[in-house]
Amino acid sequence: MGVRHAPLQELLHDAGRGADGAGSKGTLIPEILASSFRDPSGFVFTRDGQLYRQVNASYREDFDALIDSGLYRTLVERGLLVAHEDVTSPDGTPNGAYRILRPELVPFISYPYEWCFGQLKDAALATLEIQRVAMDHGMSLKDASAYNIQFRDARPVLIDTLSFERLREGEPWVAYRQFCQHFLAPLALMSYRDVRLGQLLRIQLDGIPLDLAAELLPAKARARPQLMMHLFAHAKSQTRHAGDAGSGKAVRRSKGFSRQAFTGLVSTLESGIAKLTWTPETAGWAGYYGEAESYSPAAAEHKREIVQEYVRRASPSSVWDLGGNVGVFARIASEAGIPTICLDADPACVQITYAATVASGEKHLLPLVVDLTNPSPSIGWENRERLSLAERGPADMALALALVHHLAIANNVPLDRLADAMRALCTWLAIEFVPKSDPKVQGLLALRDDIFPEYDRQGFERAFASRFAVERADEIRESGRVLYLMRAA
Repeated sequence: MGVRHAPLQELLHDAGRGADGAGSKGTLIPEILASSFRDPSGFVFTRDGQLYRQVNASYREDFDALIDSGLYRTLVERGLLVAHEDVTSPDGTPNGAYRILRPELVPFISYPYEWCFGQLKDAALATLEIQRVAMDHGMSLKDASAYNIQFRDARPVLIDTLSFERLREGEPWVAYRQFCQHFLAPLALMSYRDVRLGQLLRIQLDGIPLDLAAELLPAKARARPQLMMHLFAHAKSQTRHAGDAGSGKAVRRSKGFSRQAFTGLVSTLESGIAKLTWTPETAGWAGYYGEAESYSPAAAEHKREIVQEYVRRASPSSVWDLGGNVGVFARIASEAGIPTICLDADPACVQITYAATVASGEKHLLPLVVDLTNPSPSIGWENRERLSLAERGPADMALALALVHHLAIANNVPLDRLADAMRALCTWLAIEFVPKSDPKVQGLLALRDDIFPEYDRQGFERAFASRFAVERADEIRESGRVLYLMRAA
């Protein structure tokens, strides 16, 4: 896998060092990255702050086939696979290694439970396109994990070079179950039931079990042939054969699965995925910046000018827009060529932002579904396979616009705790304070007691004073709101 952010490398600062920090030839001994220990074909490690992938000797024949068949070159040229540089030492490789690769880096590692419907759908279709191209080169994906896909330039790309094997004539697709659980099942649930069911991927790391998806889907989903075949019938088959291995019965692998049948399988999966849709409503948060009571046209333009100046002054290498809605202000950074993550808890906002990003060909904006009151945690084996949001930071700069009152008033987060959280996520901070007199805050207080005596401009500045130094404070005209540019103290 490829990552770029130095904080992740710092998190893994000891990766690449053995107990004594050196191997038999004086080289550093690599440690397997926490997310990369399951694959017998190889693993990812860091050395001197650089990311590498080891190709194990056991994967030699499949790796050579990947290169010699032209599949690697084709996928890289089509933007479907990250490129790599072969940096195998002329003095040899570590024990058990065949090659050492330095993969091309992607700006940010995200996870399927942070993607909107459109992102998961595009990742599914990219996986199937990769499989189709692989078959044309006499190879096949041996796994179809959604975690092997990342977004680069707003497009899904495979980051696991070792996901391929030589095509086994007559045998069914070994990654079929995984594809259905990681992609088809969650997309069907999001399309037919509720888009928020995509969050099941956060607790089902190997994808949503097909029997669970079949139980949750409405009866009308059975009328779609692709879902009937690949989800409902597939779930029944899994249930029927669930005890075969444990009962001592040999699990017979079919030898009658022709190339034509394989191609048909991929085609029907593509058709089934393509027909799944979800259209977000523009009411609520997705229409926030279109509401007249939020900002007058003059106030909205003034706010944009201030944020633009803050970004110019901070000159950040990366930006996170926290509670970024539909990316209005995130684009100030991304359009300047700064890698920008736009985080919002509303799947509709993220879907709208992603669709606009794809349509316009933007390359530096990645919208993600993240609830800041319950952000992505560290999960998986030993709670290390999938990193928390904070572990994938900090960002050089964060935008926290029209956000403080939602966290402090609606979610009872004390201002000093909010300041602590912001300090952990960024160095530069552009943050907006919305006073109690604002209609939005009045709306939040309409149905509850005002138990927030410290929630005023002075209390806000006191809470942030020990974590940040205020570089600028600007009142947004015609609004009563104040924007601050702060730098970590």
